[in-house]
Amino acid sequence: MGIYEDAIVIDGLNVSNWDSPAVFQSLHAGRVTAINATVVAWENFAETMNHLARWPDRFETYSDVLIQVRSTADILRAKDEGRVGIILGFQNASPIENDLRNLSLFHDLGVKIIQVTYHERNLLGNGCWERRDEGLSNFGIDAVKEMNRLGILIDLSHVGDATSLESIDYSDKPVAITHSNARAFCDHPRNKPDDVLKLLKDKNGVIGSTSFPSFLPKKFESTINDYVDAIEDLIERVGVDHVGIGSDFTQDQPESFWRYIGSQQGTKWPSTFVKSTADYEKFADSPKGFETPDKLPNLAEVLTNRGYPPGDVGKILGGNWLRLFDEVWLGT
Repeated sequence: MGIYEDAIVIDGLNVSNWDSPAVFQSLHAGRVTAINATVVAWENFAETMNHLARWPDRFETYSDVLIQVRSTADILRAKDEGRVGIILGFQNASPIENDLRNLSLFHDLGVKIIQVTYHERNLLGNGCWERRDEGLSNFGIDAVKEMNRLGILIDLSHVGDATSLESIDYSDKPVAITHSNARAFCDHPRNKPDDVLKLLKDKNGVIGSTSFPSFLPKKFESTINDYVDAIEDLIERVGVDHVGIGSDFTQDQPESFWRYIGSQQGTKWPSTFVKSTADYEKFADSPKGFETPDKLPNLAEVLTNRGYPPGDVGKILGGNWLRLFDEVWLGT
């Protein structure tokens, strides 16, 4: 078998339209082992519970294709059975509202990854677009510790720099940046500065390089080779043991989705960081040759052609994520 066929393939972030059958068909066609599937971005507790309540029906409807991931053993089973493992994840801690006990509830429902903040400030800390970033709040420090205790992986992709540094520092477990690149590679607030990347590496975390065009130097003219440039840049900064995939695929998302995630706190449009829908009109475009999950085998081919040995290609495709999950999820 080839490198891709043998590999555990894990995408650190996919925020596609889960009501579109084409999304699951594409994941299955791409022989993707598992994805971090975004459940919420700005939602509160009640809205989040409504979203979570829809997943059991999806798992039943697409039982020949999907499997819910609650442990790394489920990821290995998905690989053995040729199905796609769905890791339920939040891109914001807003659903816990002001009650840390909700973290335990969400964990019991299968939520395995939670991002500290999304774009702006919440009760835990500050996002990458917030006007000031003073780091974690008292509540945020407690939330980090509680996520450690429960075995929920902490994500810092949309989190402000100071809040990212403090989250890594206060966490007893390694953390993730599921979908970002290096800011020195492409200057954007959503990409990460070198001090954050260094601390992530020092604490044995993983960053998923994102193919989202806005975070690549050539923007919407990017190709899969430009995406691999971003992966290689991260490898030079943190080493091959700390880099994975974090595509940020948005397959079949309607315009209303872009307006929602670009709104201030999910409600005020236009926001301070997105002025009009024109700013988002091309966001659904992905690098040429890497448009949807069924194109993931192309990534293994490009990495191999650039001289990466099979072991390193396997780490980038998913081995590093599997190692991190195994350490943080505590066997749950």
